[in-house]
Amino acid sequence: MTSDAIMENASGWPGHGGRIAPLLARFGLPSDHSVIDFSANLNPLGPPPWLGQWLAGAGEALSRYPDPDDDRARRAIAACDGVAPERVLVTNGGIEAIHLAAALHAGGRALVIEPTFSEYALACRRHGLTIDRLALEAPAFRLDLEAAEAAMAGVDVAFLCRPNNPTGTLIPRGDVERLLERARETGTSLVVDEAFVDFTEGEERLTPLLERAPHLLLLRSLTKLYDVPGLRLGYLLGAPERVRRLAEAQMPWSVNALALGLAAPLLADRDYLARTRAWLAAERGLSASVRALGYDVPETHANFLLLRGGRDAATAGALFAFLLERGLLARHTHGFTGLDGAWLRLALRGADDNARLLEALAAWRRP
Repeated sequence: MTSDAIMENASGWPGHGGRIAPLLARFGLPSDHSVIDFSANLNPLGPPPWLGQWLAGAGEALSRYPDPDDDRARRAIAACDGVAPERVLVTNGGIEAIHLAAALHAGGRALVIEPTFSEYALACRRHGLTIDRLALEAPAFRLDLEAAEAAMAGVDVAFLCRPNNPTGTLIPRGDVERLLERARETGTSLVVDEAFVDFTEGEERLTPLLERAPHLLLLRSLTKLYDVPGLRLGYLLGAPERVRRLAEAQMPWSVNALALGLAAPLLADRDYLARTRAWLAAERGLSASVRALGYDVPETHANFLLLRGGRDAATAGALFAFLLERGLLARHTHGFTGLDGAWLRLALRGADDNARLLEALAAWRRP
Protein backbone atom coordinates (compact mmCIF):
# COMPACT_ATOMS: atom_id res chain seq x y z
CA MET A 1 0.00 0.00 0.00
CA THR A 2 1.39 3.44 -0.89
CA SER A 3 1.75 6.32 1.57
CA ASP A 4 -1.01 8.19 -0.29
CA ALA A 5 -3.37 5.24 0.16
CA ILE A 6 -2.51 5.03 3.83
CA MET A 7 -3.36 8.72 4.25
CA GLU A 8 -6.72 8.24 2.55
CA ASN A 9 -7.63 5.63 5.17
CA ALA A 10 -6.75 7.86 8.13
CA SER A 11 -9.84 8.86 10.09
CA GLY A 12 -8.45 9.94 13.47
CA TRP A 13 -5.61 9.81 15.93
CA PRO A 14 -5.08 8.27 19.39
CA GLY A 15 -4.69 10.73 22.26
CA HIS A 16 -1.29 9.47 23.46
CA GLY A 17 1.83 7.80 22.10
CA GLY A 18 2.62 4.11 22.41
CA ARG A 19 -0.71 3.01 20.87
CA ILE A 20 0.39 1.03 17.84
CA ALA A 21 -2.64 -1.18 17.17
CA PRO A 22 -5.20 1.63 16.60
CA LEU A 23 -2.87 3.39 14.18
CA LEU A 24 -2.18 0.24 12.18
CA ALA A 25 -5.93 -0.25 11.89
CA ARG A 26 -6.57 3.38 10.94
CA PHE A 27 -3.92 3.29 8.23
CA GLY A 28 -5.00 -0.07 6.81
CA LEU A 29 -1.84 -1.92 7.79
CA PRO A 30 -1.89 -5.53 9.06
CA SER A 31 -1.80 -6.07 12.82
CA ASP A 32 1.49 -7.98 12.48
CA HIS A 33 3.17 -5.09 10.65
CA SER A 34 6.59 -4.80 12.31
CA VAL A 35 6.94 -1.41 14.02
CA ILE A 36 9.66 0.37 15.98
CA ASP A 37 7.91 2.68 18.42
CA PHE A 38 9.31 6.23 18.41
CA SER A 39 6.03 7.63 19.73
CA ALA A 40 6.46 6.92 23.48
CA ASN A 41 9.23 8.74 25.34
CA LEU A 42 10.52 5.75 27.31
CA ASN A 43 14.01 4.51 28.08
CA PRO A 44 14.93 2.12 25.23
CA LEU A 45 17.20 0.14 27.56
CA GLY A 46 14.04 -1.48 28.90
CA PRO A 47 13.33 -2.10 32.58
CA PRO A 48 16.27 -2.92 34.87
CA PRO A 49 17.30 -6.56 34.27
CA TRP A 50 16.58 -7.58 37.87
CA LEU A 51 12.97 -6.38 37.76
CA GLY A 52 11.41 -9.63 36.52
CA GLN A 53 12.88 -11.62 39.38
CA TRP A 54 11.87 -8.91 41.86
CA LEU A 55 8.27 -9.03 40.65
CA ALA A 56 8.25 -12.82 40.80
CA GLY A 57 9.15 -12.60 44.47
CA ALA A 58 6.62 -9.89 45.27
CA GLY A 59 3.48 -11.95 44.77
CA GLU A 60 2.57 -11.82 48.45
CA ALA A 61 1.96 -8.08 48.13
CA LEU A 62 -0.91 -8.77 45.72
CA SER A 63 -2.99 -10.55 48.34
CA ARG A 64 -3.27 -7.60 50.72
CA TYR A 65 -4.15 -3.93 50.57
CA PRO A 66 -1.30 -1.40 50.34
CA ASP A 67 -0.25 -0.37 53.85
CA PRO A 68 -1.10 3.34 54.34
CA ASP A 69 1.82 3.55 56.80
CA ASP A 70 4.31 2.08 54.31
CA ASP A 71 6.70 4.99 53.82
CA ARG A 72 9.56 3.10 52.12
CA ALA A 73 8.96 4.83 48.79
CA ARG A 74 8.55 8.24 50.37
CA ARG A 75 11.78 7.93 52.35
CA ALA A 76 13.73 6.55 49.40
CA ILE A 77 12.60 9.46 47.23
CA ALA A 78 13.36 11.97 49.98
CA ALA A 79 16.88 10.57 50.40
CA CYS A 80 17.49 10.58 46.65
CA ASP A 81 16.32 14.18 46.26
CA GLY A 82 17.87 15.47 49.48
CA VAL A 83 14.62 16.69 51.02
CA ALA A 84 12.62 15.90 54.15
CA PRO A 85 10.07 13.07 53.74
CA GLU A 86 7.35 15.58 54.65
CA ARG A 87 7.98 17.25 51.29
CA VAL A 88 7.20 14.07 49.30
CA LEU A 89 3.91 12.62 48.11
CA VAL A 90 4.04 9.37 46.13
CA THR A 91 1.43 9.28 43.35
CA ASN A 92 -0.13 6.94 40.84
CA GLY A 93 2.14 8.13 38.04
CA GLY A 94 2.72 11.73 37.06
CA ILE A 95 -0.90 12.02 35.90
CA GLU A 96 -2.29 11.78 39.43
CA ALA A 97 0.17 14.46 40.56
CA ILE A 98 -1.11 16.79 37.82
CA HIS A 99 -4.74 16.24 38.80
CA LEU A 100 -4.01 16.72 42.50
CA ALA A 101 -2.29 20.02 41.73
CA ALA A 102 -5.32 21.16 39.74
CA ALA A 103 -7.73 19.99 42.45
CA LEU A 104 -5.88 22.12 44.99
CA HIS A 105 -7.10 25.18 43.05
CA ALA A 106 -10.54 23.90 41.98
CA GLY A 107 -12.80 26.63 40.64
CA GLY A 108 -9.96 29.11 40.18
CA ARG A 109 -7.94 30.34 37.21
CA ALA A 110 -5.00 28.52 35.63
CA LEU A 111 -2.25 29.50 33.22
CA VAL A 112 -1.04 26.84 30.78
CA ILE A 113 2.02 27.54 28.63
CA GLU A 114 1.58 25.76 25.28
CA PRO A 115 2.21 23.70 23.24
CA THR A 116 2.58 21.25 26.09
CA PHE A 117 1.24 18.07 27.60
CA SER A 118 -2.54 18.11 27.17
CA GLU A 119 -3.20 16.66 30.62
CA TYR A 120 -2.72 20.05 32.35
CA ALA A 121 -5.68 21.59 30.56
CA LEU A 122 -7.71 18.40 30.96
CA ALA A 123 -7.07 18.35 34.73
CA CYS A 124 -7.99 22.03 35.00
CA ARG A 125 -11.26 21.54 33.13
CA ARG A 126 -12.18 18.58 35.32
CA HIS A 127 -11.72 20.69 38.43
CA GLY A 128 -13.56 23.73 37.13
CA LEU A 129 -10.61 26.02 36.52
CA THR A 130 -10.77 28.75 33.89
CA ILE A 131 -7.76 28.36 31.59
CA ASP A 132 -5.59 31.19 30.31
CA ARG A 133 -3.13 30.18 27.59
CA LEU A 134 0.29 31.56 26.68
CA ALA A 135 1.89 30.44 23.43
CA LEU A 136 5.50 29.43 22.85
CA GLU A 137 6.36 30.72 19.38
CA ALA A 138 7.53 28.29 16.70
CA PRO A 139 10.01 27.24 15.53
CA ALA A 140 12.28 27.81 18.57
CA PHE A 141 9.45 27.62 21.17
CA ARG A 142 11.18 29.98 23.58
CA LEU A 143 9.23 31.48 26.47
CA ASP A 144 8.52 35.22 26.37
CA LEU A 145 9.38 35.81 30.02
CA GLU A 146 7.81 39.25 30.27
CA ALA A 147 4.59 37.96 28.73
CA ALA A 148 4.58 35.07 31.19
CA GLU A 149 5.06 37.41 34.13
CA ALA A 150 2.20 39.60 32.93
CA ALA A 151 -0.04 36.57 32.38
CA MET A 152 0.34 35.45 35.99
CA ALA A 153 -1.73 38.37 37.30
CA GLY A 154 -4.98 37.02 38.71
CA VAL A 155 -3.93 33.40 38.17
CA ASP A 156 -4.21 30.83 40.97
CA VAL A 157 -1.95 28.19 39.44
CA ALA A 158 0.46 28.10 36.49
CA PHE A 159 1.63 24.88 34.80
CA LEU A 160 5.10 24.69 33.30
CA CYS A 161 6.73 21.62 31.75
CA ARG A 162 10.53 21.53 32.00
CA PRO A 163 11.89 20.13 29.75
CA ASN A 164 8.76 20.69 27.78
CA ASN A 165 6.76 17.93 26.16
CA PRO A 166 6.54 17.86 23.12
CA THR A 167 9.12 20.51 22.17
CA GLY A 168 12.02 19.27 24.32
CA THR A 169 12.96 22.86 25.11
CA LEU A 170 14.21 23.86 28.56
CA ILE A 171 13.35 27.17 30.24
CA PRO A 172 16.55 28.44 31.93
CA ARG A 173 16.69 28.14 35.71
CA GLY A 174 17.09 31.91 36.04
CA ASP A 175 13.82 32.44 34.19
CA VAL A 176 12.07 30.00 36.51
CA GLU A 177 13.38 31.96 39.48
CA ARG A 178 11.93 35.14 37.99
CA LEU A 179 8.60 33.40 37.54
CA LEU A 180 8.73 32.24 41.15
CA GLU A 181 9.28 35.78 42.32
CA ARG A 182 6.36 36.94 40.20
CA ALA A 183 4.26 34.07 41.57
CA ARG A 184 5.04 35.23 45.09
CA GLU A 185 3.77 38.69 44.18
CA THR A 186 0.57 37.41 42.56
CA GLY A 187 -0.15 34.58 45.02
CA THR A 188 0.16 32.02 42.24
CA SER A 189 1.18 28.38 42.69
CA LEU A 190 3.82 27.40 40.14
CA VAL A 191 3.61 23.74 39.15
CA VAL A 192 6.69 22.54 37.27
CA ASP A 193 6.44 19.12 35.66
CA GLU A 194 9.91 17.55 35.63
CA ALA A 195 8.84 14.20 34.17
CA PHE A 196 11.77 14.24 31.73
CA VAL A 197 14.38 16.00 33.87
CA ASP A 198 16.35 12.75 34.30
CA PHE A 199 17.12 12.85 30.57
CA THR A 200 18.72 16.32 30.62
CA GLU A 201 22.44 16.99 30.52
CA GLY A 202 23.80 18.21 33.84
CA GLU A 203 21.71 18.81 36.96
CA GLU A 204 18.53 20.64 35.96
CA ARG A 205 16.27 19.63 38.84
CA LEU A 206 14.71 22.57 40.64
CA THR A 207 14.71 20.86 44.04
CA PRO A 208 16.99 23.48 45.68
CA LEU A 209 14.35 26.16 45.04
CA LEU A 210 11.79 24.44 47.29
CA GLU A 211 13.26 25.81 50.52
CA ARG A 212 12.62 29.42 49.54
CA ALA A 213 9.52 28.96 47.40
CA PRO A 214 6.58 27.48 49.36
CA HIS A 215 4.32 28.11 46.35
CA LEU A 216 6.39 25.76 44.13
CA LEU A 217 5.29 22.19 43.33
CA LEU A 218 7.58 19.83 41.41
CA LEU A 219 6.12 16.80 39.64
CA ARG A 220 8.24 13.76 38.80
CA SER A 221 7.85 10.39 37.10
CA LEU A 222 9.87 7.21 37.60
CA THR A 223 8.07 5.26 34.90
CA LYS A 224 9.76 6.93 31.92
CA LEU A 225 13.33 6.64 33.17
CA TYR A 226 12.96 3.00 34.24
CA ASP A 227 10.58 2.00 31.41
CA VAL A 228 7.77 0.79 33.68
CA PRO A 229 4.77 2.88 32.48
CA GLY A 230 2.32 0.11 33.32
CA LEU A 231 3.28 0.27 36.99
CA ARG A 232 2.26 3.95 37.46
CA LEU A 233 4.81 5.45 39.82
CA GLY A 234 5.35 9.18 40.27
CA TYR A 235 5.64 11.75 43.01
CA LEU A 236 5.48 15.42 43.81
CA LEU A 237 7.61 17.67 45.99
CA GLY A 238 6.46 20.79 47.81
CA ALA A 239 6.10 22.58 51.10
CA PRO A 240 5.09 20.17 53.90
CA GLU A 241 1.75 21.85 54.56
CA ARG A 242 0.84 21.82 50.89
CA VAL A 243 1.91 18.17 50.55
CA ARG A 244 -0.30 17.31 53.54
CA ARG A 245 -3.30 18.97 51.87
CA LEU A 246 -2.65 17.11 48.64
CA ALA A 247 -2.34 13.81 50.50
CA GLU A 248 -5.75 14.42 52.08
CA ALA A 249 -7.23 14.85 48.59
CA GLN A 250 -5.62 11.66 47.28
CA MET A 251 -7.85 8.62 46.73
CA PRO A 252 -7.37 5.80 49.28
CA TRP A 253 -4.87 3.15 48.14
CA SER A 254 -4.02 5.28 45.14
CA VAL A 255 -0.54 3.80 44.77
CA ASN A 256 -0.38 0.02 44.54
CA ALA A 257 1.79 -2.13 46.79
CA LEU A 258 4.16 -3.18 44.00
CA ALA A 259 4.92 0.45 43.14
CA LEU A 260 5.43 1.35 46.79
CA GLY A 261 7.90 -1.48 47.23
CA LEU A 262 9.72 -0.90 43.96
CA ALA A 263 10.64 2.77 44.34
CA ALA A 264 13.60 2.16 46.66
CA PRO A 265 15.34 -0.54 44.57
CA LEU A 266 14.81 1.45 41.38
CA LEU A 267 16.42 4.56 42.86
CA ALA A 268 19.27 2.48 44.27
CA ASP A 269 20.24 1.07 40.86
CA ARG A 270 23.11 3.40 40.02
CA ASP A 271 24.42 1.09 37.28
CA TYR A 272 21.16 1.41 35.34
CA LEU A 273 21.33 5.19 35.62
CA ALA A 274 24.96 5.18 34.41
CA ARG A 275 24.04 3.03 31.40
CA THR A 276 21.15 5.35 30.62
CA ARG A 277 23.42 8.38 30.67
CA ALA A 278 25.93 6.61 28.42
CA TRP A 279 23.16 5.84 25.92
CA LEU A 280 21.97 9.46 26.00
CA ALA A 281 25.48 10.80 25.45
CA ALA A 282 25.88 8.54 22.42
CA GLU A 283 22.50 9.27 20.81
CA ARG A 284 21.75 12.89 21.74
CA GLY A 285 23.22 14.08 18.44
CA LEU A 286 20.22 12.70 16.54
CA SER A 287 18.43 16.06 16.66
CA ALA A 288 21.37 17.82 14.99
CA SER A 289 21.49 15.13 12.30
CA VAL A 290 17.77 15.55 11.60
CA ARG A 291 18.17 19.33 11.50
CA ALA A 292 21.00 18.92 8.98
CA LEU A 293 18.54 17.20 6.64
CA GLY A 294 16.54 20.43 6.43
CA TYR A 295 13.85 19.81 9.06
CA ASP A 296 12.86 22.41 11.65
CA VAL A 297 13.99 20.94 14.99
CA PRO A 298 13.97 23.10 18.14
CA GLU A 299 16.85 22.61 20.55
CA THR A 300 15.95 19.63 22.70
CA HIS A 301 17.10 18.84 26.24
CA ALA A 302 15.02 15.68 26.58
CA ASN A 303 14.99 12.14 25.22
CA PHE A 304 12.87 13.15 22.23
CA LEU A 305 12.79 15.70 19.43
CA LEU A 306 10.14 17.64 17.57
CA LEU A 307 10.39 18.09 13.82
CA ARG A 308 8.57 19.88 11.04
CA GLY A 309 9.17 18.98 7.42
CA GLY A 310 6.59 21.28 5.88
CA ARG A 311 4.13 24.01 6.79
CA ASP A 312 0.90 22.18 7.48
CA ALA A 313 -0.74 19.11 8.98
CA ALA A 314 -1.19 17.49 5.58
CA THR A 315 2.57 17.36 5.03
CA ALA A 316 3.18 16.05 8.54
CA GLY A 317 0.49 13.44 8.01
CA ALA A 318 2.08 12.29 4.78
CA LEU A 319 5.45 12.00 6.53
CA PHE A 320 3.81 10.11 9.39
CA ALA A 321 2.37 7.63 6.89
CA PHE A 322 5.68 7.36 5.03
CA LEU A 323 7.45 6.42 8.26
CA LEU A 324 4.74 4.04 9.47
CA GLU A 325 4.79 2.22 6.15
CA ARG A 326 8.51 1.65 6.79
CA GLY A 327 7.89 0.35 10.30
CA LEU A 328 8.66 3.56 12.18
CA LEU A 329 5.93 4.95 14.45
CA ALA A 330 6.14 8.70 15.16
CA ARG A 331 3.94 10.68 17.54
CA HIS A 332 1.44 12.91 15.78
CA THR A 333 0.72 16.34 17.32
CA HIS A 334 -2.99 16.80 16.65
CA GLY A 335 -3.63 16.78 20.39
CA PHE A 336 -1.14 19.54 21.19
CA THR A 337 -2.63 23.05 21.12
CA GLY A 338 -0.51 25.31 18.95
CA LEU A 339 1.03 22.56 16.81
CA ASP A 340 -2.16 21.65 14.92
CA GLY A 341 -0.73 18.38 13.66
CA ALA A 342 1.99 20.12 11.61
CA TRP A 343 4.85 18.59 13.62
CA LEU A 344 5.95 15.08 14.59
CA ARG A 345 7.59 14.04 17.85
CA LEU A 346 10.18 11.27 17.88
CA ALA A 347 11.76 9.59 20.89
CA LEU A 348 15.46 8.75 21.00
CA ARG A 349 16.09 5.02 20.78
CA GLY A 350 19.13 2.80 20.32
CA ALA A 351 21.80 3.40 17.70
CA ASP A 352 20.43 0.97 15.10
CA ASP A 353 16.86 2.25 15.40
CA ASN A 354 17.97 5.88 15.25
CA ALA A 355 20.07 5.17 12.16
CA ARG A 356 17.08 3.57 10.48
CA LEU A 357 14.93 6.59 11.33
CA LEU A 358 17.56 9.00 9.99
CA GLU A 359 17.78 7.03 6.75
CA ALA A 360 14.00 7.20 6.30
CA LEU A 361 13.91 10.95 7.04
CA ALA A 362 16.67 11.49 4.51
CA ALA A 363 14.72 9.47 1.92
CA TRP A 364 11.65 11.65 2.52
CA ARG A 365 13.66 14.80 1.83
CA ARG A 366 15.19 13.52 -1.40
CA PRO A 367 13.46 14.77 -4.59
